[in-house]
Amino acid sequence: MTKYHKPEAKVVQELKDLAHKLRIDSINATNASNSGHPTTCASIAEIMSVLFFHVMRYDLKNPRDPSHDRLILSKGHAAPVLYAAWAEAGLFPTSDLLKLRKVDSDLEGHPTPRLNFVDVATGSLGQGLSVACGMSYVGKYYDKASYRTYCIIGDGESAEGSIWEALNFASYYNLDNLCAIFDINRLGQSEPALLQHNMDAYRKRIESFGFHTIVVDGHDIEELCKAFFEASTTKGKPTAIVAKTFKGKFFPEIEDLVDWHGKPLGDKAESVIRYLQGLIRNPNPTTLKRASPEAPFPPALPAASVKLSTPPAYKKGEKVATRLAYGTALAKVAASNERIIGLDGDTKNSTFSDKIKKSFPERYIECFIAEQNLVGVAIGAACRDRTIPFVSTFATFFSRAFDQIRMGAISQTNVNFVGSHCGVSIGEDGPSQMALEDLAMFRAIPGSTVFYPSDAVSTERAVELAANTKGVCFIRTSRPNTAILYDNDEQFAVGQAKVLRSSNDDKLLIVGAGVTLHEALDAAAELRAKHNINARVIDPFTVKPLDAQLIITNAEQCGGKIITVEDHYPEGGLGEAVLSAVAEYANISVKKLAVNDVPRSGPPNVLLDMFGISAKNIVKNAVNWV
Repeated sequence: MTKYHKPEAKVVQELKDLAHKLRIDSINATNASNSGHPTTCASIAEIMSVLFFHVMRYDLKNPRDPSHDRLILSKGHAAPVLYAAWAEAGLFPTSDLLKLRKVDSDLEGHPTPRLNFVDVATGSLGQGLSVACGMSYVGKYYDKASYRTYCIIGDGESAEGSIWEALNFASYYNLDNLCAIFDINRLGQSEPALLQHNMDAYRKRIESFGFHTIVVDGHDIEELCKAFFEASTTKGKPTAIVAKTFKGKFFPEIEDLVDWHGKPLGDKAESVIRYLQGLIRNPNPTTLKRASPEAPFPPALPAASVKLSTPPAYKKGEKVATRLAYGTALAKVAASNERIIGLDGDTKNSTFSDKIKKSFPERYIECFIAEQNLVGVAIGAACRDRTIPFVSTFATFFSRAFDQIRMGAISQTNVNFVGSHCGVSIGEDGPSQMALEDLAMFRAIPGSTVFYPSDAVSTERAVELAANTKGVCFIRTSRPNTAILYDNDEQFAVGQAKVLRSSNDDKLLIVGAGVTLHEALDAAAELRAKHNINARVIDPFTVKPLDAQLIITNAEQCGGKIITVEDHYPEGGLGEAVLSAVAEYANISVKKLAVNDVPRSGPPNVLLDMFGISAKNIVKNAVNWV
């Protein structure tokens, strides 16, 4: 076993000096912007100094090299000290720090991947450790590489349940390449944090989750150096360094006071900087050397476009649930590209993500019933282009991880979410299991692509397309078995809808998706047979982007009347997407059929009828309108 060598006194002093320089940089930056969090930067100054100039392996020429160590600043409001560390390391001039929070600067108030040294956006607290878990899992089990992941967590954000979900995940999977650093500076935003400086309580709680836990004085360079060494040599379990620190450390008349959160020092800055400069023994360190990364490893993974290993193979008219087709497609794309992985929250035998587990067990991650962590792990796994994650659960459960998904978009992540059991069509399970807000939620995510396939063929193609589409993707799948509508060789594209039924004398356009597309086709057949009304039917395939021009053109050919029908609440779903598309066309009107009330348990067909989205209801509305 490698023995610990205590750093020389000169090295310790230079690390102290660098910590004070980071404090000064943070004060100057926040004063220049007249906003920011210099006191929370001060509490982790020694931690950052030791990490950047003694522990972490990284290359300034390529900060996101996949073979190098990772750092996630979960307490993203301490961004100025992160920026200062990179500047003091030589990535960019320290004078650029004065551009903090300026509209023309990428040094934003909280870190985002606009910066080449930031992997994910942080600042919405409690999320960084889950992301770090995803990175660590990939490093240990996929890349089998030596890089380590460090995550700095504030004591205030440790009240978030997502932190404890992540601790559970990390210890369960023995992520010994992960080091969580808890900055216990005692103070939250408006009052003391939950446990203040009860270090023993933190230790016991984190140890109970299976972490090797080290309590240190977070301002003691020697203790930190030893703790990071111990973390690097601990095998079989992750390490948590629980650092007792003080907010505003070494800021006279400010240190450990509750009312200095999120405030630049203003008129006090000059005297505090003068005091800090007096603590620095050597402003130009000469002996410190950053740890060198190993030779580039792991190798770059194939970047070729992802394809289904075999095309869809269904018979027209046979009934297959789109959730089952998703599982089939996931295993197929995994067979053709080793970057594809699947993650689930203990619903794999319902979402059918278990198909990738059966085919490629090493490329499936069980995240259990902890959806916030599930999403965070996927975002981490996608970083540095190591994997293409597909994350599945019941669509309604993604709502509890909306903040993680939102932050994923800010992180420029490429993660594919697949939500099954949508709408009242799931039947007897009742409203708690029915996703009726999911389309609205994912449509609201900037840059997202929202697929809503209506049969097994289009579902398989949606999976293939999502794997090749940048940004957040969502695929909505259904529980009931539905008829195959398309030929196996049908071509699909993002933003291209399909006209499934038409004539030269159509009086109405019906737009449905998923189970309601089948109801729309049945309604169109009944309208023609019993009421002599021809209705055109469109499958949008993607609700975002919507094929607006196709819908407008067809609506105008059908007399300007559109009925939208969706297994979703009326707010934010398919109907509102269509309404937005035709809003400026005075000759087009839209009638929305959607689930207007909180539903109840019952047989699927009964619920479709009860809540106004069955073929019977479409026919009734059409006859009364045309």
